[in-house]
Amino acid sequence: MLSRKGIIPEEYVLTRLAEDVPDHARYRARERRARFVGKNGACNVAHKNIREQGRFLQDVFTTLVDLKWPHTLLIFTMSFLCSWLLFGMVWWLIAFAHGDLDHSTRLQRDPGEGAAGASAGFVPCVTSIHSFTSAFLFSIEVQVTIGFGGRMVTEECPAAILVLIVQNIVGLVINAIMLGCIFMKTSQAHRRAETLIFSKHAVIALREGKLCFMLRVGDLRKSMIISATIRMQVVKKTASLEGEVVPLNQIDIQMENPVGGNSIFLVSPLIIYHVIDKNSPLYDISPLNLHHHEDLEIIVILEGVVETTGITTQARTSYLADEILWGQRFVPIVAEEDGRYSVDYSKFGNTVKVPTPSCTARQLEEDKSIMDTMPLSPKGTIRKRSVKLKPRFTISDEPS
Repeated sequence: MLSRKGIIPEEYVLTRLAEDVPDHARYRARERRARFVGKNGACNVAHKNIREQGRFLQDVFTTLVDLKWPHTLLIFTMSFLCSWLLFGMVWWLIAFAHGDLDHSTRLQRDPGEGAAGASAGFVPCVTSIHSFTSAFLFSIEVQVTIGFGGRMVTEECPAAILVLIVQNIVGLVINAIMLGCIFMKTSQAHRRAETLIFSKHAVIALREGKLCFMLRVGDLRKSMIISATIRMQVVKKTASLEGEVVPLNQIDIQMENPVGGNSIFLVSPLIIYHVIDKNSPLYDISPLNLHHHEDLEIIVILEGVVETTGITTQARTSYLADEILWGQRFVPIVAEEDGRYSVDYSKFGNTVKVPTPSCTARQLEEDKSIMDTMPLSPKGTIRKRSVKLKPRFTISDEPS
C-alpha cells in the first residue's frame, strides 16, 4: 500500500518481502519417497519391456483371472459369440454341400412341386435350415441345449452327427473355463483382506526398558483367520563394500507378539512390536531420521487361511519414515463389559504421548544413565470392568 502511494520505493518493499520468506520455502521441496507397497497393500511396481509375452498365454486361466472385470466380461461374451458363429458357418456349409438350401428354396417357390419332392424321399441333414441365419440359430440351440423343436439333425449325414458331438464338447469346455474364471474372480483372497486393518501410523516407544517399533493389527469379521502369521521387512537403498548399489534391499526384522513367534491369534486387535536391538536395521534410527526425506520403508505382511472358504489370504501395508511416531503408544481399545470383551474400533489408531528418550537404540544401550533421567509414565488401564452393584441385606433378630 505504501509503495502504491509513492512513500516507500517498490524495490525496497520487494527486497523486504524476499527477506521475510524462510530459507526452506525459497527452494522446491524434495519429493516424497515413492512407496514400494501402498497403504492398501498394492505393490507400486511397473513391469516394462517384457519381451516374452507368450509366457502369459501358457497360463491362460491365471491370465483371465488377473484381467480387469470389463476385459473379462468382454472375453466371456466374445468366446460364446465366436463359437456360435463358427459352428453356425459349419452347419451352413453342411446344408449347402448336401443340397438342403436348394431343396428349401424350391419348396418356398413352388409348394406343389415341394410336396411331390417330399414324396420322393429327400431327407436333409438338418431340418428347417434355409439360410445362414437359421444355421446360426441352430448352432445356439445345440450349444446351449435349448431345443425349440423346429430344427434337428437327421441320420442322413454322419458328418452332421460328428459336428453335433464336437460342438457339445466345445461348449462344455467354454462353460467350464469361463464360469470357473468368474467364480475365482469373485472369491479372490484379497477380498477377505479388505477387513484386515492396520493402524495408519506406527510408533516407537519404550517397552520393558527397550525401544520398540509397534503397530496395531485387527480383523473386522467374526470369522477367524486360521494359522495367521505376520512378518516385517525393511526396504531401503544399500551399497555393498564393492560399490554395488541395491535400490530395494529387503531386510527381515525379528518380530515379537503376545503369542510368541510369528503366529498370532487374531481374535481381537493386537499390538505387534519389534525390539530394536543391535541386530535390528532400526538400531541407528532417531527422531531426527523420521521425515519424508529418509530412505526407509517398513513393510508388514499378514498371511492366513480364511476359516469359511479355506483360501489363503494376504494383507499388506507399509510405513514410511514420516508415518512413524516417536514417543507415542497406542491407547487401549479392549474393555470387559457385562461378561464379554468389547472392542472400540473408533480408537483403533489413536495414540498418546509417553516419555521416550530422543536418542537411538545404540546410544541408549551404550549409556544406561539416559534411563535414569526419564520420568515414569502412568500405567494405562487395559480393561475396564463394568460391575453391577447388588444391594446388601442385613438379617437381624427383631426385638421381642
